[in-house]
Amino acid sequence: MEGNQRRQHSHEFRIEIAQRMLAGENVMALSRRYQLPRSMMYRWREAYRTGGPEALSSPMGRPPRSAPRAVKAGSTEQQLRQRIAELERKVGQQTVEIDFFKGVFKRLEEPPRTSRRGGTASTRRSDE
Repeated sequence: MEGNQRRQHSHEFRIEIAQRMLAGENVMALSRRYQLPRSMMYRWREAYRTGGPEALSSPMGRPPRSAPRAVKAGSTEQQLRQRIAELERKVGQQTVEIDFFKGVFKRLEEPPRTSRRGGTASTRRSDE
């Protein structure tokens, strides 16, 4: 199987795998033999248990990705809603940036703190 290609398994094949699992065949061996993810095989088995062979007749898993919905040219309301959402995202990003820079400027205005370690000693050195 190359890259993102997805295999389609026949209804009969899914039923066969589910039945073999229910019969006690080694799931790992089936997985290796047919190059199937075990999680998919377990989903098939559960669907077969709960709904019988009919439950495996339709494709399982995530539906194929569809193209993004195009906005109709005449839908002014939809365009305005999208513009509002875009501007709200921009305002949110700017708010985060402003808060960040306020913190930076606040730290720059504060006098430097002396660290507890390495500060001035309370006793003189022995070589003095």
